[in-house]
Amino acid sequence: MNVEIIVIGDELLIGQVTDTNSGWIARELNHIGWEVTEITTVRDRSREITDALNSSFGRVDVVLMTGGLGPTKDDITKQTLCDYFGGKLVFDESVFANVEAIFRRRKLTMNDSTRNQAYVPNVCTVIQNSVGTAPVMWFERNGKVLVSMPGVPTEMKTVMKEAVISRLREYFQDHSSILHRTCLVKDFTESRLSETLSDFEAQLPACIKLAYLPTPGVIRLRLTARGDEESYLQKIIDDEFFKLRTILGSHLFCGSDTTLAGALGSILTERGETLATAESCTGGNIAHEITRVAGSSVYFKGSVVAYSNEVKARVLNVSSETLSGFGAVSRETVLQMVSGVQRLLSSDCAIATSGIAGPGGGSVEKPVGTVWIAVRYGERSEAECFCFEGDREQVIARATQSALLMLIQLMTK
Repeated sequence: MNVEIIVIGDELLIGQVTDTNSGWIARELNHIGWEVTEITTVRDRSREITDALNSSFGRVDVVLMTGGLGPTKDDITKQTLCDYFGGKLVFDESVFANVEAIFRRRKLTMNDSTRNQAYVPNVCTVIQNSVGTAPVMWFERNGKVLVSMPGVPTEMKTVMKEAVISRLREYFQDHSSILHRTCLVKDFTESRLSETLSDFEAQLPACIKLAYLPTPGVIRLRLTARGDEESYLQKIIDDEFFKLRTILGSHLFCGSDTTLAGALGSILTERGETLATAESCTGGNIAHEITRVAGSSVYFKGSVVAYSNEVKARVLNVSSETLSGFGAVSRETVLQMVSGVQRLLSSDCAIATSGIAGPGGGSVEKPVGTVWIAVRYGERSEAECFCFEGDREQVIARATQSALLMLIQLMTK
């Protein structure tokens, strides 16, 4: 089943808010074998919403809409849908009771704007929003369905999980399946990996496709199987994934769709080992990425953000001779930082960074974007100098990913 998403909100089109709802919806629908084929973002304008609906319904039978359902005057989605489907707004006692219950739980006082949330088109089926005041509205016409949901991510996700997905599956009686297996591969360029896997791709069953998703230093490979019998798809995708692992060997260092921090965490968890970081130019961003992974407390000891030379010397035992002779941004400094934090926090492995994230502070010898990274595993250490392009945020992000990958490579040699 193909689905389109319409996202409503001026704030999205001026870049004030980022649309995260569409990606989440696409992932959830993929689990049941449905595909999002197009996403349209429009302003809070009745004509633009109507044009988007006409266009989407010309292609698919299911349209999911988010946004424009608040109590303020700029939220005109409800009235627009009422006009589009030929109905009128009526007061719904069940919606009002739901809003009252939510306000009681939150110990808030009802006002007229919030009370107006109980007005809904009389041509829709209401699905109660258990965590917000905006009702979910289900419209049907000529076998096609529109579901209008609030734009607040927590509310949208709740109603999708509680009611919308199951109702859609029941309505359309579509039992197709889509299964994915994703892995992370290192030490390959995309073109060389494609050549290595050319024979493997040629023998894939017709229902399975291989996709390459490259990022700096790492390529995600995704096998996707489509069909009507999930158990059959599961068997053949597992078989093909086993062949892929056999071909790539240790280059396939993670068998799941995760971040580099997640992949490193899996290695550490499997080995029962621990990690610490010493960060200068990355300012704790590596620790942030690591601790975003659920369960990282099992293996992550902590971090020292040694932004000043004083902290590098007093906390991490970087020698004054090293700092004066080679500078903070040097191979010698990061090697002492990484061994220092390993000793300080008694970890099995460690990462250290020192560099110039910009926009100022660079020189001819060490331009903006210069970052030294050191990693340590047991008694083995490695250090490498990078010169990243981009603004300050991009330099920090690229240094973070490079540092994580360097430790993975050292641990999996």
